[in-house]
Amino acid sequence: MDLTGKMLIAMPGMGDQRFEHAVVAICAHSPEGAMGLIVNKPLPKPNLSELLENLGIELANSDRTIHAPILFGGPVETGRGFVLHSPDWGAEEGQMHVSERLRMTGTRDILEDIAGGSGPERALLALGYAGWGPGQLEAEILDNGWLTADGDADLALDSGYDSKWVRALQGMGIDPRTLSATAGHA
Repeated sequence: MDLTGKMLIAMPGMGDQRFEHAVVAICAHSPEGAMGLIVNKPLPKPNLSELLENLGIELANSDRTIHAPILFGGPVETGRGFVLHSPDWGAEEGQMHVSERLRMTGTRDILEDIAGGSGPERALLALGYAGWGPGQLEAEILDNGWLTADGDADLALDSGYDSKWVRALQGMGIDPRTLSATAGHA
């Protein structure tokens, strides 16, 4: 089963604080492993304007500030940035097709275009990513660590970070109060 473009929703009792109440957009999945971005855990610092300044990228309008938070994308390569975005931004190099409505780019040019006002209509920037080796994600799903849901670009890219986990569950018809950390197997 290919999970590319799907969402993972952390189950209670995940056991790893970094993934507690996480919603993950799966950007790539194959027999070699999986890669995704956590879309609901904003970092306290820096915001997007501060990051752009640190990278020496100037905003098109010097009076403009982009207060958008940067997200904790996952515990792997936390110094590396990834932009999850709508498909309306044109560069093909470094762009990964996640789904019909989502792309992921890890190159500097998208940040330059965002700063210049010609980036994608909707985007979020994450530092780091969540990664799984061969069979690891499938085992975590079988061990009741994750629920899988259809991809939802609107949920992934919106700024209601605090409510994404609850909304992702509700989108599956699940009341979060009814979830148990205990797995059952028949």
